[in-house]
Amino acid sequence: MSLLLAGERLDYIANDLYIIQSSETFAFSIDAVLLAKFTKVPVTRGRIIDLCSGNGVIPLVLSTRSRVPITGIELQGKLVEMAKRSATYNKLDEQIQFFEGDVRDKNLANMVGQADLITCNPPYFATPGEAEWNVNPYLANARHERNGTLKELTAAASRLVKEKGKVSMVLRPERLSDLMEAYRTYRIEPKRLKLIYPKRDKDANIVLLEGIKEGKPGLTCTAPLTVYEDNGTYTEEFQNYYGQC
Repeated sequence: MSLLLAGERLDYIANDLYIIQSSETFAFSIDAVLLAKFTKVPVTRGRIIDLCSGNGVIPLVLSTRSRVPITGIELQGKLVEMAKRSATYNKLDEQIQFFEGDVRDKNLANMVGQADLITCNPPYFATPGEAEWNVNPYLANARHERNGTLKELTAAASRLVKEKGKVSMVLRPERLSDLMEAYRTYRIEPKRLKLIYPKRDKDANIVLLEGIKEGKPGLTCTAPLTVYEDNGTYTEEFQNYYGQC
C-alpha cells in the first residue's frame, strides 16, 4: 500500500484489477471499462495504444484480454504517475507503459503507424465548461474538449494506427454523427456499434464505435446492453459483460 500518496485510494475495477484514484481528480466510470470490453483486441501479436489515458483504466482492463504491449498517452502528469503506480500494483509493468504527452503531436517517436488497435475515451462535450474548470480542472479536461477536439483526437488515432488496424471510442449517442463524420474524414470506416441503455425504458446514454482504417463500408450494430434493473441493481447481462475477461 506504499504506492498510495496522501488523498489517494485503491478502487476495484473488475477481473481482480485495482486502480489508484484520488478525490482531486476524475475517477473512471463504466464507459471506459465497457470500451475495453467491447473492442476486438490483438491477443498475442501487435500493439495497443490508448489515447487520453487518464489514470489508466482502459489499458488495465485491456490487459485481461491481450498479452501484447499496451501504451497509454496522457497529457496530465499527475494522472500519468497514478497510472504508472496502478500498473505496478497490478504487476503489469512489463506489459503496460504510460507516458506524458499530447496525442495531437505529429512527431510522437516510434508510434506513427505502429498500433494494431487504438482506444480512446474522449471528452464528451465540446462546450467550454468554465464552471467546472474553476472548480476542478481534471474534471473539466475529462468532460470538455479543452485539450483536443473530437476531430483532432480522431486524426491522432488515424496517424498512429496501422492500415487495417482498429480504432475504438466511447461517446454519448447525441455525438454519434460527429464521431462517424470524424472517422470517415480520417479514413477510418465505422464497422461495429453498440448502444448501452441505463434501463430498459430509457434512451441509450453510451455508444461504442469501432472502425477500421481503410476498411470497406459495412456497419454491424451489435446487441444492445442494459445496465440497471428497475430496482437499481445491475442486470444479469451487464454483470456478465462487465466482469468477463
